[in-house]
Amino acid sequence: MDIKERVADRYRSAALQMLEGESGCCGGSTCGDGDYEDMGALAEVSLGCGNPTAVADLHPGETVLDLGSGGGLDVIVSARRVAPGGKAIGVDMTPEMLELARKNAVAAGVDNVEFLLGHIEELPIPSGSVDVIISNCVINLSTEKPRVFAEMARVLGPGGRIGIADIVADDFLTPAERAERGDWAGCIAGALSENEYRQGLAEAGFTDIDLEFTSEAAQGMYNALIRAKRP
Repeated sequence: MDIKERVADRYRSAALQMLEGESGCCGGSTCGDGDYEDMGALAEVSLGCGNPTAVADLHPGETVLDLGSGGGLDVIVSARRVAPGGKAIGVDMTPEMLELARKNAVAAGVDNVEFLLGHIEELPIPSGSVDVIISNCVINLSTEKPRVFAEMARVLGPGGRIGIADIVADDFLTPAERAERGDWAGCIAGALSENEYRQGLAEAGFTDIDLEFTSEAAQGMYNALIRAKRP
């Protein structure tokens, strides 16, 4: 079983557990340090490491895309913030997570949402059709991060922006040292260093890149918030 299959299997199992009434978190990180209090029980569906909606500066009428939308929490929060006139779209690679997300959207009473099956390395989204991209502890799971960054740039319109929560390593940690701190599907081994993250976004054409560590996820590895713009 390759890395992508292991990741899919882990989150498929998590979705099934939550559909059966249980909850779970992503590996060694936290379940999200954002302000989801108004979501009540739905806050339990978070599998992330932060709150990207808190840094995305969403406005009514915008189209928001969530990469690896999981149980749909960040899509639901975004949908409320871009209403009226806006839309929130979630992309996830597991049908079970999409089922959970659609169920949660109905429970939350939001209808300006759409959940699509797909991979973040090859988004099922038209070019230039999105105003904002968010993601919550998902990009670290990809084995093809340059493709993810390129796809982000492709689907964003001019002036579009990203607000991402992810796991990021100190620059001095080697890939082998990151792997010692946790497995890939647990959001640790696949994390980029700060410099690698900045360089990857810059090579994809992003500007105004800002990366902020918020809390420690493992020794030398951090929950981080990343902002950038597409010219």
